[in-house]
Amino acid sequence: MIALSFDIEEFDLPAEHGKQISFDEQIRISTDGLLKILDLLKKWQIKATFFSTIAFAQSSSGIIERIVSEGHELASHGCSHSEFSVEDLKVSKDILEKMSGTSIYGFRMPRMMPIDEKELFLAGYIYNSSLNPTLIPGRYNNLNRPRNIHKEEGVWQVPASVAYPFRIPLFWISLHQFPLFAYKLLCNSALNKDGYLNIYFHPWEYYNHLEREELGVPGFICKNSGDKLVQRLDSIIDYYLNKDVSFITISELLQKKVDLT
Repeated sequence: MIALSFDIEEFDLPAEHGKQISFDEQIRISTDGLLKILDLLKKWQIKATFFSTIAFAQSSSGIIERIVSEGHELASHGCSHSEFSVEDLKVSKDILEKMSGTSIYGFRMPRMMPIDEKELFLAGYIYNSSLNPTLIPGRYNNLNRPRNIHKEEGVWQVPASVAYPFRIPLFWISLHQFPLFAYKLLCNSALNKDGYLNIYFHPWEYYNHLEREELGVPGFICKNSGDKLVQRLDSIIDYYLNKDVSFITISELLQKKVDLT
């Protein structure tokens, strides 16, 4: 089983690198990539989970409607990608539920930062997918954290998948950097060990012009971005469907792996 997920947010990465673009441009770039992703998922008739900020959802309500109407799972990514308060947990859940007409079960913290599990439980979330159990220099060191689904403070933890036995991350940057055959081998090591994959990406990665100087995006992220990344993800989906591996939402993954009662 593979749980594909996408963090849909205002494209604020340029600000991390000293560049400023308008909010409208942030939404436009993310929307451009998101439409490609939805078209690809529709082509293969597979479902995914979309963690949305309220800033993005309220600026692109039509896309949120499409996500839900095509059977994907909608989950919370907070109110804003660049600011956070504990109150955002309940507020974002309530707004997304009202907008979509569906229940919101999951949360992912922007930039996979730590979050108080007790507060998530109080806000009514069933699961948290904010843990990347690996080492990312300059970002976090979670080599001592569990790599598998587990429960903390009443909330199910669904960590991003990492390779086995060495915890090489399989997240979005890896698909940009590794040769496709190597990325598939690493994914297979986790799939064989854990029985599932949980891998995530961002729609803005699929925008064709990330190398624009005014965006300030580092070259290692621009590598294999845009339509090249669409082709890479298409290859991953094709490869695993031909191996009879199913693609499911994170909520569906939890239902299959643990007792939710």
